[in-house]
Amino acid sequence: MSTKGSTYGDIHRYEPARESTAAAIAIVLLTVVEVVFVSLFVFGLVNGWALSDTGNMFLGSLLAVVFVDLAFILALYRKEFLPDVMIVKKRRRKWEDLYVREDDVDGRQLGDGAWDTVKRAIYPYYKQ
Repeated sequence: MSTKGSTYGDIHRYEPARESTAAAIAIVLLTVVEVVFVSLFVFGLVNGWALSDTGNMFLGSLLAVVFVDLAFILALYRKEFLPDVMIVKKRRRKWEDLYVREDDVDGRQLGDGAWDTVKRAIYPYYKQ
């Protein structure tokens, strides 16, 4: 598909996910490791390991390992199981960002159409 003639919101490229078996096995193994580390962290909290300095650092390290493991799981899932989709976005010109009409891009002269503005203020349906 080419971008010429595409409108805003059209899908420009769609590649389905690979869905590899190795990635699925890796995600399952990382999830098991995640559960082990989370249960060890909760066990340490319940038994009061955080009351000593070394236990507090150990629990902090466990929590860091839990989040790093979760990051690997999410990165693998996103790479292997979500489709690659590119959506067309319309590039706007600078004057469109300022809410200027196309015929007013070059500006107006002072007093240009002042009488029409007065007529429109008095009678709102003038020249619509």
